[in-house]
Amino acid sequence: MNTEVSYTYLKKLILNEETWINLGLIALKVIFILIASAIVVRVGKRLLKRVFSVRERSPLAYSERRQNTLLKLLQNILAYAVYFTAILAVLSTFNINVAGLLAGAGILGLAVGFGAQSLVKDVITGFFIVFEDQFAVGDQVMIGQSTGVVLEIGLRTTKVKSYTGELHIIPNGNISEVINYSIYNSLALIDISISYESDIQSVENMIREFLQDLPSKYEELVKVPDLLGVQNVAATEVILRVVAETLPNQQHGVARSIRRDIKNYLDEKGIEIPYPKMVLYQSKKE
Repeated sequence: MNTEVSYTYLKKLILNEETWINLGLIALKVIFILIASAIVVRVGKRLLKRVFSVRERSPLAYSERRQNTLLKLLQNILAYAVYFTAILAVLSTFNINVAGLLAGAGILGLAVGFGAQSLVKDVITGFFIVFEDQFAVGDQVMIGQSTGVVLEIGLRTTKVKSYTGELHIIPNGNISEVINYSIYNSLALIDISISYESDIQSVENMIREFLQDLPSKYEELVKVPDLLGVQNVAATEVILRVVAETLPNQQHGVARSIRRDIKNYLDEKGIEIPYPKMVLYQSKKE
């Protein structure tokens, strides 16, 4: 009897026109909420990008590195806020008591919070990283054992891509020490080896003359490189050191190019590059 009543009620519910109208309205509301939230996120991200591009031209603008970091962070926060609101709106269309759900979630969150101290630490540390401008998106950094370029700074994690392609995802709470290579100018150290037979003073004058034209050739150079003088006297060579101030993170490529140019220049001037030599003495026996 109960089975027959249930079947009759289910059949009546399925064939009820009002039921399908309500379900259709709910589906339309959900689709509208999802589409509207996606549009709001996309438009909001574009507006934020436009605001930062306008601010970039103002005299009070942040540095480019910090603007990129703040832009990505604000875009992520906007997306989280909009999608969270959309979820609440979808739940409300199913007549779920959102206020009670939030109250229950608050009590549950308080209980879970005692076991999620590391998460809170990550968020607070991430906030201070951005607020104090310790490093930004695009900076070359060393965080612990991870060295590479910062791809993203979130409220919980920081993503660093190494030179060989590995992606390091580091919880912000674990960041205790950071070496940032992208804030100040870098120094390229170039050691030049010449033979003992060369006239050191003459070679130094040639190199100083050669260095004068390098800033016009390499835009990464901040000023004319300096020849410090004799850096070391080894067994088969005399080593001269050149110091070149470059833009941040450009020292390695500039150093390689200058070594090549100096080598070609010294070859043209006939300056001998040192190489191991062996001297044999033959004694005459009476």
